[in-house]
Amino acid sequence: MADPSTYRPEPGEIPDSPGVYRFRDEHRRVIYVGKAKSLRHRLANYFQDLAGLHVRTRTMVTTAASVEWTVVSTEVEALQLEYSWIKEFAPRFNVKYRDDKSYPSLAVTLNEEYPRVQVMRGPKKKGVRYFGPYAHAWAIRETVDLMLRAFPVRTCSAGVFKRSAQIGRPCLLGYIDKCSAPCVGRISAEDHRQLAEEFCDFVAGHTNSYLRRLEREMNEASEAMEYERAARLRDDTDALRRAMEKSAVVLTDATDADLIALAEDELEAAVQIFHVRGGRVRGQRGWVTDKVEEIGTPELVEHALQQLYGEERGEGVPKEVLVPALPEPPEPAAQWLAERRGSGVSLRVPQRGDKRALMETVKRNAQQALALHKTKRASDLTTRSRALEEIAEGLGLDSAPLRIECFDISHFQGDDVVASMVVFEDGLARKSEYRRFQIKSFAGQDDVRSMHEVISRRFRRYLQEKRRTGEWGGDGDGPAEGEGPEPVETGSRDEDGRPRKFAYPPQLIVVDGGRPQVAAARSAMDELGVDDVAVCGLAKRLEEVWVPGEDDPLVLPRTSEGLYLLQRVRDEAHRFAIRYQRSKRSKTLKASPLDAVPGLGASRKQALLKHFGSLKRLRAATVEEICEVPGVGRKTAEAVAAALVTKSSAPAVNTATGEIVEEE
Repeated sequence: MADPSTYRPEPGEIPDSPGVYRFRDEHRRVIYVGKAKSLRHRLANYFQDLAGLHVRTRTMVTTAASVEWTVVSTEVEALQLEYSWIKEFAPRFNVKYRDDKSYPSLAVTLNEEYPRVQVMRGPKKKGVRYFGPYAHAWAIRETVDLMLRAFPVRTCSAGVFKRSAQIGRPCLLGYIDKCSAPCVGRISAEDHRQLAEEFCDFVAGHTNSYLRRLEREMNEASEAMEYERAARLRDDTDALRRAMEKSAVVLTDATDADLIALAEDELEAAVQIFHVRGGRVRGQRGWVTDKVEEIGTPELVEHALQQLYGEERGEGVPKEVLVPALPEPPEPAAQWLAERRGSGVSLRVPQRGDKRALMETVKRNAQQALALHKTKRASDLTTRSRALEEIAEGLGLDSAPLRIECFDISHFQGDDVVASMVVFEDGLARKSEYRRFQIKSFAGQDDVRSMHEVISRRFRRYLQEKRRTGEWGGDGDGPAEGEGPEPVETGSRDEDGRPRKFAYPPQLIVVDGGRPQVAAARSAMDELGVDDVAVCGLAKRLEEVWVPGEDDPLVLPRTSEGLYLLQRVRDEAHRFAIRYQRSKRSKTLKASPLDAVPGLGASRKQALLKHFGSLKRLRAATVEEICEVPGVGRKTAEAVAAALVTKSSAPAVNTATGEIVEEE
């Protein structure tokens, strides 16, 4: 680990002007590229106290061995140079794009004597006009097949074209009028090129004028009694309309725009782009980004713009680019886009109307793409095995933790404190063994005390199950009540032949939190004599891994599959806890005995519960004490007291599960 002070530039050496900087490691490899409006101000941020740096930034500056910079005149030049250097050096600490070159595009090879329409992938070539990209190649072929009736442009390969010219006969498409057969001279090179350009104009969105022209020619042919030609023009018009119907109208003002949306978490971000031309969605693309560096939504948007338009010129850059957040500052990015287009580009965040609604659709696609990416990543056996090995290596375990249990605490402003336990086996969620807890002691917002209680109850049940089955030695102090199903009978097994419920021990306990929560979990286990289960905590803010007895956290690499698995486990525990907490709160509001009091609305119900703290205390209160609550008169207080006395003899029942709930 290098000390940044060893390569820190001297005071006054760094210029106070726009520029681009590069950090290099000891082998002179570029590991990070950045731009700044003021190089002096930006680079000074990297050389402050390491404790004040973000964990990812700290890793970068301690990996680097030198820093260098290049001064430019404007922020736009800085943006251009940054893009060039990122593309050239592929620095490890910059945003990593998973390339989307598998997305096909519709291409027209205008650089050839006889232009050809085809599906193309990969880098773009000079002189070829591209449309898309599209989600599937078959979608392009279906559209082209419909349009070839009106625009019989060549689609064959160079070999087929050459062979047909040699034998003097066109291919099948030439016989069925889906190719103008330039290979055998049915159409001149100039006329065929004009046909290809009309094809491009139609795909680009200039559809209405061409359809009106076809309809006018059809009517003229019909009036001249040229019925065969009129019928052919009618069929051409129908084919083009069917091709247009494949791309729905999303913007009624025939806008040309690209919409960019993001879905992100602490580790990754999914980017989705809809290409709208003439008010219709003409293409879609997307990729997943590894957030190797500390980066927010404005920076992700800026990198997405570089990725999208770094190689584009002219009409490849639309008049309008809609984004979820503007780069900071937005002016250089807008000017850079305008220079690439050759005219002004509107870069903005949609606020209302159809464009805002369409942006929400693009965002949902991004969220689905991120979820699908995570699902595929989690389902891979090799990836899961590597993740477990990395966790074992990072925590110093003797073997991979095949069973991981994670605990999280949830409450609503200190009320309805609950906890969740989720189980992952072999890196996959085992939902049948999830458990939820209702905190017995009044812990309020004290997550540390709550975590101690939950871990104690979980392992108290574990020790009791050990004693019941007789398969392990050791003593237990009896089960904890209220956290789930009733205790099982001695010797009962599940379908795999393993002890049920809490009897199967984990190799690793993960708690949602930092050093205090980890210390509480370890303390609870030590009090019960459980010393064969490892404990760690995952702090959400910086994704740091805390282990008991250590003053500093363990920082796993951002590309670590082990960190990704720990994050998934933690997020699942958080989701499960939130779901239980909300169901309890909903049950409290909907199944309250106060509902039977006539004229008592939601506001006064909440005022009563807030004043007394719980339904149990409210039931013990006198009519005079109830009258002290603002807005509650004596008549209402008497009705409340009567309703609670009536309901006190009947147990509370969870309407969702049918379980009897013991009130606090």
